[in-house]
Amino acid sequence: MQSPESLADMKSATPALARYTTHTLFDGVWKRPGLSARDRSIATVSVLIARNQSRELPFHFRFALDNGVRPAELSEIITHLAFYSGWANATAAAAIASHVFEERGIDASQIPAADVALLPLDEAAEKQRAQTVDANFGAVSPGVVQYTTDVLFRDLWLRPALAPRDRSLVTVSALVANGQVAQIPYHLNRAMDNGLTKTEASEVLTQLAFYAGWPNVFSAMPVFKDVVSKRGL
Repeated sequence: MQSPESLADMKSATPALARYTTHTLFDGVWKRPGLSARDRSIATVSVLIARNQSRELPFHFRFALDNGVRPAELSEIITHLAFYSGWANATAAAAIASHVFEERGIDASQIPAADVALLPLDEAAEKQRAQTVDANFGAVSPGVVQYTTDVLFRDLWLRPALAPRDRSLVTVSALVANGQVAQIPYHLNRAMDNGLTKTEASEVLTQLAFYAGWPNVFSAMPVFKDVVSKRGL
């Protein structure tokens, strides 16, 4: 359920939106099988950060914690999205998370440090990815190619407080939310390699329709269909 203040505003300005929010969204979509409430919160928070929709973040950070998302995971989602939706979006989200963490009594011991022991790297897969990117774009922007390898795939993606499958869920949600369909095939395949199922991917789209809008989801659906079909699922 939305915060009492938000629902009061809705009922005053647009009773229909209040009804859809209560009955269709929270009593319906959020309770659908196929995707846990925790994963729905991860996808929703990712959309709000990616689109810099800060008004709803305090409620959804609290709701995510209630749905089993750990403080460390929320912290890592914000860090991850600095790279996939821009620094300013992440810094705005970090300020809100700080207040929510203080309110909940969450201290530094529950938040990942800046420097941590990284997960093992799949050297073969990373070598292939890096060679492909370098061949395609090394002459266009060697700086982007370098940081993509050194910072994103050899550092950020290996931070252990957010599982690779959940990083993929965050990334795919952000890409759909911002209409970046060209990047979805690689990251959806990576998500499914990391453990996201076909059913879960389907339900992510259903969740995102309400939080990123129908046009963004309908733009993404042919890409999802193609990825799933090519995987023989």
